[in-house]
Amino acid sequence: MTALVTGGASGIGHAIVEELANFGARIHVCDISETLLNQSLIEWEKKGFQVSGSICDVSSRTERETLMQNVSTMFDGKLNILVNNVGGCRIRPTIEYGADDFSFHISTNIESAYHLSQLSHPLLKASGFGNIVFISSVGGVVSMDCGSIYGLTKGAMNHLAKNLACEWARDGIRANSVAPSFVQTEMAEPLLGDAGYKKSLFGITPLGRAGQPNEVASLVVFLCLPAASYITGQTICVDGGLSVNGFTYKHHALA
Repeated sequence: MTALVTGGASGIGHAIVEELANFGARIHVCDISETLLNQSLIEWEKKGFQVSGSICDVSSRTERETLMQNVSTMFDGKLNILVNNVGGCRIRPTIEYGADDFSFHISTNIESAYHLSQLSHPLLKASGFGNIVFISSVGGVVSMDCGSIYGLTKGAMNHLAKNLACEWARDGIRANSVAPSFVQTEMAEPLLGDAGYKKSLFGITPLGRAGQPNEVASLVVFLCLPAASYITGQTICVDGGLSVNGFTYKHHALA
């Protein structure tokens, strides 16, 4: 199979590329960091993986269009898998968000995922077996005590998966959303490095720990396999049970 993974040079994206490559997929990776991308490409070449890469800021419409033109040429107009792994994340209280924060999250998280899905549609349809997987967040499924803009873009991503699943099923395309909780990556380090926050988070997570990138990647790749051929339009949480742990809110008057 052929695959495009956005933001694939580090963290969850990197783990997804490794998992897909282990199944023999030919993969194109884009990332905003040239340094991380080049490091990863050298690493993957040593492992014998069929991975190419290019620099792309997915928040730019022009760069998204160039990316998909290159992918179409590279894979002869066909694509089996699109992993929309976009992680614009600024977690802060709602009253502290500004106009720049709003536009950043909208363009990076939801506009890019929406547009890349549109651009990939003819390639996915031509392949005869197309899959879109959105890397969302548990913050798009349940409420958090901050990060409202981030959460709303991830919630929109989950709903986009539902719509595309219904609209594009006739074209042989499935769409699903994977919603991780905190995963041990560089992006999560500032919060997981805060002992108080970490204790609070793990206290409401039944499995009592953060996730690992490969634990997300294994689900993403499963959703792209024929074994998952009857699964579409779903949002699946990879969160150690956090999203099903009810009755955690405490009213200030009762706390």
